[in-house]
Amino acid sequence: MKFATHFSPRAVFTENLALPSTAIRPEQETAERLLAGDIRALRKARGLTLAEIGLRLGRSVGWVSQVERGLSMPSLSDLRAFAELFGVPVSLFFSHDVPVESERGVVVRAGSRRSLGTSESGLVEELLSPDLGGSFEMLRSVFAPGAELKTEARRPTEEAGYVASGTFEIEIAGVWHRLGEGDSFRFDGKPFRWRNPGVQPAVVIWVISPPVY
Repeated sequence: MKFATHFSPRAVFTENLALPSTAIRPEQETAERLLAGDIRALRKARGLTLAEIGLRLGRSVGWVSQVERGLSMPSLSDLRAFAELFGVPVSLFFSHDVPVESERGVVVRAGSRRSLGTSESGLVEELLSPDLGGSFEMLRSVFAPGAELKTEARRPTEEAGYVASGTFEIEIAGVWHRLGEGDSFRFDGKPFRWRNPGVQPAVVIWVISPPVY
């Protein structure tokens, strides 16, 4: 807000060595395009220019542009730098598999969701949206019993959630709301915190606009 125990990277890369073009497979080319689209969507969602990204990463504008067009393959250390800059876990750049062409950008199969967070953190989220583009994103958030966001968060977004199961409490602009299965909420740019006071995991379907992942 689970890193997958078994996943294949969105793209095949090494720290300092690029694969020769003869070794690139069609599915790898597709994975590279998906990765490029993710980085471009994250940059645009944060209102950053290519020049600003290059400056913060210590890279040229041309290199950033090539990464976003799938012409240059970032190393693992580059992906870590992108993740830190965008404020997302590096696991976001990894996926279980590449969707078939007819489902790309449209359908997300249950076994192919990208997972974020760890069970140790108390919050595990799965990206239900097919990609990071568009005006909103949808997440399946699972809050462990006793999990709590103790420090207020605030972001320039409109957000809504539906409690699919369990008990979920959310504080919006200083007011706590206790929600149960079937309840929902919405807020716009207000400070918020959350907690799961129950003994069972709370599952919330969360929609955020614009996307933050």
